[in-house]
Amino acid sequence: MQKPRKRHNYFVKIKKTAFYFVLCSLIRTFAHKIQTNVELLKEIKYPEDLRKLTVDELPEICRELREDIVKELSVNPGHLASSLGATEITVALHYVYNTPYDRIVWDVGHQAYGHKILTGRREQFNTNRKLGGIRPFPSPEESEYDTFMCGHASNSISAALGMAVAAKGTDRKVVAVIGDGAMSGGLAYEGLNNVSTTDNDILIILNDNNMSIDRAVGGMQEYLLSLSTNETYNALRFKVTSWLHKRGLFEDDRRRGLIRLTNAFKSAISHQQNVFEGMDIRYFGPFNGHDVKELVRILRQLKHMKGPKLLHLHTQKGHGYAPAEKDVTIWHAPGKFNVETGERQVKDESNKPPRFQDVFGETLLELAKQNEKIIGVTPAMPTGCSMNIMMHEMPERTFDVGIAEGHAVTFSGGMAKEGLLPFCNIYSAFAQRAFDNIIHDLAILKLNVVLCLDRAGLVGEDGPTHHGAFDLAALRPIPNLTIAAPMNEHELRKMMFTAQLPDKGPFVIRYPRGCGSLVDWRCPLEEIPIGKGRCLREGDDIAIITLGPVGNNVTEAIASLTSMTSATSIPSIAHYDLRFLKPLDEELLHEIGKKFSKIITVEDGVRNGGMGSAILEWMSDHGYQPVIHRLGLPDHFVEHGKVSELQAIVGIDKESIKKEIENI
Repeated sequence: MQKPRKRHNYFVKIKKTAFYFVLCSLIRTFAHKIQTNVELLKEIKYPEDLRKLTVDELPEICRELREDIVKELSVNPGHLASSLGATEITVALHYVYNTPYDRIVWDVGHQAYGHKILTGRREQFNTNRKLGGIRPFPSPEESEYDTFMCGHASNSISAALGMAVAAKGTDRKVVAVIGDGAMSGGLAYEGLNNVSTTDNDILIILNDNNMSIDRAVGGMQEYLLSLSTNETYNALRFKVTSWLHKRGLFEDDRRRGLIRLTNAFKSAISHQQNVFEGMDIRYFGPFNGHDVKELVRILRQLKHMKGPKLLHLHTQKGHGYAPAEKDVTIWHAPGKFNVETGERQVKDESNKPPRFQDVFGETLLELAKQNEKIIGVTPAMPTGCSMNIMMHEMPERTFDVGIAEGHAVTFSGGMAKEGLLPFCNIYSAFAQRAFDNIIHDLAILKLNVVLCLDRAGLVGEDGPTHHGAFDLAALRPIPNLTIAAPMNEHELRKMMFTAQLPDKGPFVIRYPRGCGSLVDWRCPLEEIPIGKGRCLREGDDIAIITLGPVGNNVTEAIASLTSMTSATSIPSIAHYDLRFLKPLDEELLHEIGKKFSKIITVEDGVRNGGMGSAILEWMSDHGYQPVIHRLGLPDHFVEHGKVSELQAIVGIDKESIKKEIENI
């Protein structure tokens, strides 16, 4: 006969099990504490090292990555807030995808500092944006992990689609990461349109932080915010499609049919249709873009799904660093700061010349108060170009159109056609994207639009994607344009005043990034005769012709020569400020052509096709044969560094100009 079991044995087993469970839990907790005291990031040189970690360790990697970015940028300024907001996306992508074989195409390089650190450049990150250091934005010339150039916004979808087509027949995955307001750019929609009609499996990640540099604007931004109401539906559909895919029930024909069916069903019950799904692009989201473990789970599900997909992630620009979270516009690129206090090291500029952009902003407001027809337009840069000054006082007369330079120009043309007078401010490098609009929508009709090209010439640490090198050469051949460049703040104010006078037609004013030369910058607003230059210094041996603020380098070079050289060996140097590239001051050029056999031209733009080329052509056309030495940017892309360093490299700084004079 079997003996009955003793009940206390069960209690003993339960106690032992509970003891072991608690012990194991304590061991895991203790081990985790030890582990978090050890820097995980220092063991990661490339993504293959990242992929050796467990998913539970990824939040710690994100924390260390943010700490690295904040610490470095506090002493070596760069673009802070965007990269902090994209940290979890960066880690999850490199963890799930087999980079660099799989392609990650970044849109807006501001997001990619974490990407640089995880892809072999952590030890060099302190050289970021410095002369000879790593580049300010991802570039395939620097790393195989940088799949495409991304200095300008909205190109990721088009580039990713091209890569996906090229990868047809392989197992290579392609992901486009678009964000920071780049969905407001027209090229993004051209790419989406092509994605919807081309056989591909790309994943588009929409990093939706409701920001570009200033707060994102426009109907698309409002639409993205409204999509959050469909979160439950999208989560359910994600689970269903994942289940079908795992069981091989989601082949192409079925996939397309189901997409159309679910889109129709959703439209019927909600009385609205997702714009992406309307293009047969499967939409997932929105999800929390700062939950790295959840992102890994989602990306693993999406990685092998067929057809184009869009993953909508909500993120916070500046996430993880409290000062950046509070004021993302300032902390987009804050300069040097104290990590602990968040105090920015703002330079005392009370006794220094103002920035050209601030002179523009103050003068625009002053003119707008006098001329009710004046309107301000900018593509997503109201703070960067200082149009926020007018925007603050006259919000009904200023328009931030998003990252859409071509639209900004044509929108301005439409207002001008009906009698308004837009001042359209675009960074010179970004105005390249509106070249056709300037010709087709302004110049042909001779519309009264003032194009203010900020950041013209060498811009410094942002490098070749941002240098305003090509505007003079590109715009010079276009009929009906007036093209002007002020040498100082007074000239800028007078040119702006002249441009808003009646019937001046399309009027381009270019000026550089940074400060001018006059502390006392306010002056009376006076008209400058269009196409009239000025003689700054008389001379008999050499004529130096300049355009824009680079003329100040010539003034300093001449002063330095005359102070260091004996009176008997000083060449007699004349200095002319051309002021206008179009129309040229022919009276002044006749005077120079008749008097001088040696001429030096100096410009802060490409030498080929620019102001120096215009002088060469004019002299040849009018029978003059002086020897002309052209100084300007060379026929290759100039890298990044301080403006003073770059000017010395390309030969337009004070010392280079002195040497050119001595050589002649």
